[in-house]
Amino acid sequence: MVDVSAKAETVREAAARVTLKMKAATLAAVRAGQLAKGDVLGVARTAGIMAAKRTPDLIPLCHPLRITGVDVEFALDSRRSTITVHARVRTVDKTGVEMEALTAAAVAGLTVYDMVKAVDKGVVLTDLCLAQKSGGKSGPWARSGLARRSPPGEAQPKASRAHTKNRAERIQK
Repeated sequence: MVDVSAKAETVREAAARVTLKMKAATLAAVRAGQLAKGDVLGVARTAGIMAAKRTPDLIPLCHPLRITGVDVEFALDSRRSTITVHARVRTVDKTGVEMEALTAAAVAGLTVYDMVKAVDKGVVLTDLCLAQKSGGKSGPWARSGLARRSPPGEAQPKASRAHTKNRAERIQK
């Protein structure tokens, strides 16, 4: 494990995403809340949050961090028959939260799969990736080709807002 004791505590944030491709009928059932296991997105959101907090228990060399916030959101796209999970994790600590954001997105996606597999075993999780990170010695980084997603309460840049509005329906609880 890397020794981070000499590093300064700074505000750090990371965002990750994963996309689930499924049958149109499966997406419609998720949207309508018509699956036997219940509220798919609500349960997946909770699973993602819990996973972010348990990342050091799953990834052997991850440092335990004081997570200050986790957001898990879903974009449902009827045209592509996909659900994209967006996870954002924040901390004030000595190392970043990239692994926590990736874990949150992955586990939320796996939870969606678990809850819909009775009606669609062909669901595919794809494109799990870090979308952006900020804070720390290396500073900000963003994956090219992805619109910036603002934290809750912060206005999105116009291009990103238009992109989000045109691309998918956002569901927040």
